[in-house]
Amino acid sequence: MNAIALASIGLFVFILGYRFYSKFLAEKIFKLDPNYVTPAHRFEDGVDFVPTNKWVLWGHHFTSVAGAAPILGPAIAVYWGWLPAFLWVVLGTVFAAGFHDFGTLVLSVRNKGQSVGTLAHRLIGQRGKILFLFIILILVLMVNAVFAWVIANLFISFPAAVLPVMIQIPLAIWIGYSVYKKQGKMLVPSLIALVIMYATAVAASSVEWMQIDLVRYMGGAEGAGLFGLGAVSTAFFIWILFLMVYVYIASTLPVWKLLQPRDFINSHQLVVGLFILYAGLLFSNPQITAPMTNETNDVSWLPLLFITIACGAISGFHGLVSSGTSSKQLYKETDARFVGYAGAVGEGVLALVSIIAVITFFPTADAFRESYSSFAAASGGGLGNFVQGAAQLAEGLFIPANIATTIVSIIVISFAATTLDTSVRLMRYIIAELGQEYNLPVLTKTHVATTIAVASSAALVLIPEGPNGFGSGGYLLWPLFGTSNQLLAGISLLLLTIWLKWLGRNYWVALIPMIFLIFMTMYAMAQQVFFQWAMWGSNPNTLLFVFGAIIFGFTLWILLTAASALRKGIDPNYNFDE
Repeated sequence: MNAIALASIGLFVFILGYRFYSKFLAEKIFKLDPNYVTPAHRFEDGVDFVPTNKWVLWGHHFTSVAGAAPILGPAIAVYWGWLPAFLWVVLGTVFAAGFHDFGTLVLSVRNKGQSVGTLAHRLIGQRGKILFLFIILILVLMVNAVFAWVIANLFISFPAAVLPVMIQIPLAIWIGYSVYKKQGKMLVPSLIALVIMYATAVAASSVEWMQIDLVRYMGGAEGAGLFGLGAVSTAFFIWILFLMVYVYIASTLPVWKLLQPRDFINSHQLVVGLFILYAGLLFSNPQITAPMTNETNDVSWLPLLFITIACGAISGFHGLVSSGTSSKQLYKETDARFVGYAGAVGEGVLALVSIIAVITFFPTADAFRESYSSFAAASGGGLGNFVQGAAQLAEGLFIPANIATTIVSIIVISFAATTLDTSVRLMRYIIAELGQEYNLPVLTKTHVATTIAVASSAALVLIPEGPNGFGSGGYLLWPLFGTSNQLLAGISLLLLTIWLKWLGRNYWVALIPMIFLIFMTMYAMAQQVFFQWAMWGSNPNTLLFVFGAIIFGFTLWILLTAASALRKGIDPNYNFDE
């Protein structure tokens, strides 16, 4: 099949979804009110609650949810063929992700900007809230480890991308100061920053001294490194320490100083990147060489497809962003449709081009099957296949291969970094909430909670196990990240189902995707936890088994608690005016 035709079908469905389905949700299900006083105005504090223009907030929201996952998941999932991955991305985005992201944003806005974890208390009770907060805490911890691992490895693999990514930080701070203190506009400065970043990328792609290559500085891949760790492991360790220091600072600063302007730059970067890739697709007109469906012997697509592609179809982490940061910045309630649903569609567009970049990269179907000879091979090579495939698409616009590769790697790193520091900020919120719950006021202090978040994330990502040796914790956690992420999305849909039922509205729009997602994810997690990772399983792994068993048990407990809440009906103490 022609790649342009496949992309056109996907984009057309996304447009229809936003034009009609999101309008139906806004007007008939959520009944958005332009005069409702949002938490951003009601609790404005200049730090977390900041009324924000919908375009700027969309930039923050979009780039926070569109990390490396909507690239990596689809790039792995084409292992089962491009058709299953394509259908799940397109239909999952329109009917599951769009509703989930939009719904959790509105639910939070209508409840003082509280996170979905806190709202579990109001909807399914105190016990459900505590269990849900612990699941969220484990998930964001894994997000921190996975994305730190991804960024550090990309810095090592693509040293020309390091300096352009670093330059973005002071540029974002300058933009934030100019806009917030001087009441300026953010559009032009952010475009200037993007031009500076890409000019640096072009220069760094050709000039060796501009490439920050820690492995080369230590004598190459065979170098001894520090403390006998080896050059590659030492470089990885240094980058992880750098990232942890960065996210500590970034997650404690007021959102206007770094988070909003950097995310706005990244939103333009994503638009530019998507334009380059889709325009390159149009001009190069590549053929799809990967098979439509791929017979596999080691891992079945059912149910693993639906957890391998999380971000890009539906993702529980999006609900954390919607209710954790975006709801505190929404200027007016009617902006939620654009920020929430269009944000999900934007990520679907990214996941779609990830699929196309990979399935057109290989010269023949046999070359694809050789690279994707097993699920493990797909997992290990998926991100690299995307970077090379996307660079090949960019070459259709006559962009030199080395520059195209650098630009694509910058996009992936920037989004992963955005997700990382948003996730650390969310982890701080959750630790503080648990501190309040258990009367431990020390945990509510910003720097104490952030220190715990950063230290635990660093310890997890540096676990010396797995095929990559030292610092492979993030790699090990990827399978569990997908299942945990989808369970979180399923529970968020469950909360929305209860809320809509209490409001007397059509709750089937939440119930149907909730049942599908929880069934598939629990099915997948049971297979992994009890038949693969357990000591009696086919691939024993103590770390994954312990984390997975805890999350599986907590989820069953929450489902039973929620079923009881549904049977009881409306909580007489629930304030529907919030």
